[in-house]
Amino acid sequence: MGKKRAGKLLVTLGLVSTLLVGMTACSGGDSGGKTAESSDSFNQTGLPIVKEPITLNVLTVRWGNMGDTFTKNTWLQNLEKETNIKINWQVMSSNDWGEQKSIMLASGTLPDIVFGDIAFSDSDIVNNLSLFQPLDDYIDKYMPNLKAAMEESPELKKLSTFPDGKMYSLPARLPSRPVTQNQPVINKAWLDRLGLQVPGTIDELHQVLKAFKENDPNGNGKKDEIPYSGSGDISMDLLNPFGITDLNGTGMMIKDGKPVYYPTSEEYKEAIKWAHQLFSEGLIDQELFTQDNTMLTAKQQNPDVSLVGFTHQWTPDAVFGKWKDEYVTIPTISGPDGKRYQVGDPNGLSYRRNELLITTTCKYPEAAARWADQFYTNEASIQNFWGAIDTVIKKNDDGTYALMNPPAGTSADAWYWESSVRDFGPKYVSPSFEKNIILDPSNGDGLKLTIDKLGKDYVTTPFPNVMYTAEEFQELPTLTTDIDTYVRTTRAQWITKGGIDEQWDAYIKKLNEMGLERLVTIRTDAYERYNSVK
Repeated sequence: MGKKRAGKLLVTLGLVSTLLVGMTACSGGDSGGKTAESSDSFNQTGLPIVKEPITLNVLTVRWGNMGDTFTKNTWLQNLEKETNIKINWQVMSSNDWGEQKSIMLASGTLPDIVFGDIAFSDSDIVNNLSLFQPLDDYIDKYMPNLKAAMEESPELKKLSTFPDGKMYSLPARLPSRPVTQNQPVINKAWLDRLGLQVPGTIDELHQVLKAFKENDPNGNGKKDEIPYSGSGDISMDLLNPFGITDLNGTGMMIKDGKPVYYPTSEEYKEAIKWAHQLFSEGLIDQELFTQDNTMLTAKQQNPDVSLVGFTHQWTPDAVFGKWKDEYVTIPTISGPDGKRYQVGDPNGLSYRRNELLITTTCKYPEAAARWADQFYTNEASIQNFWGAIDTVIKKNDDGTYALMNPPAGTSADAWYWESSVRDFGPKYVSPSFEKNIILDPSNGDGLKLTIDKLGKDYVTTPFPNVMYTAEEFQELPTLTTDIDTYVRTTRAQWITKGGIDEQWDAYIKKLNEMGLERLVTIRTDAYERYNSVK
């Protein structure tokens, strides 16, 4: 082991050792071996949750160096007073969490609660079930807010039920989320300069891209325009008009109500041939499959003139810097069958699982469950997604809620992350409550909901975020490493160089040799289990 690597590991071991000692020292306070339920201190309903104060250790992971400013959220601070449960937040950085997580799982020494789906993946949980409490009984006895949410939105339970039929983690439904994922974005300034209309079909898009390439729409006298650009993954959105959509990146989609592996379909083949035609005419960025995000951003935010004509994005204002006002989101492009297909989820991109786990070392699981249930009200959820009322959110006399403007020099999104747990943790906003939330339609979350209307009617039902067994998790990496790499490599080759007709049969044969049938069986079995949850 090299010196730098050994040093980094020693530092990591030291950090985790310190964390584990802290957890052992104060987890649950002095319980005397009693659970909260068996103690006279525990209240099964109402507040406080416990008559005598206890402490729960709650571990959460934050992106990069976000820190712990969210703990100053007034709602969270009031919750400690109202429940009599003090929270000892253990805030970890995603930068080095991978190594810390492995050591923690291997040691079996965990905090009372793990908060947020970035901490442990499905496979982490499935392969370490003995470390986590099954939550079904706690939900039934102590979590009326979550029970009501699951009755209103059954997707919450379907998403969070593990292969053995139990719930080991709690779900979330985020507020004011769109239905669409990335949508088509075009340089409207270029269209106007060339007297062109917004394209609505693949043939019209083809003609617009040719005009972008040939007519100097950025006006600098150079042929430096890039009609279409994106990353290799975003290039998949180019295939949408042919009915190819893949929200969760599994290679699977739902067709006529059944799961199918689309990289072997005729629709996929025709989509690749169309993309190759565009590439061969210089209408697609020639570095599409080789550029990294730094290279792409340099093109999107070129200092002198705008360079990109068409792409797919969450919102145009998020990527184009000083040129953002030149770009608009347009309706989903229709394909050769005259239909439009948009990546997204008709249920909304709102649902999450693994947002809270109660470990088997927690001395007060009943109190922890009741504490978690406090997050599942509408007001609690919006305050844990954006920030506290009277700090980030203004509650109006008419029952509506509006977001305040961020401090000068701070973006709205950064402010929300500083002021709340944001995407992470349990929460539930009822679909009927969302009409009471007022968002600015010109930026951020409000802008996405505005442009969402352009594509939401065309969103296809995705292959869902299914759950796998421990045995399936053992098989999947071997299968997907070979198969996914081969599919990505051939897709890039066929788009850039052509040859799909000549090589198709050999491609199908190779996939079958790699175990495609077994991969599809695993995905399909997981899909059927997912749909069997009631």
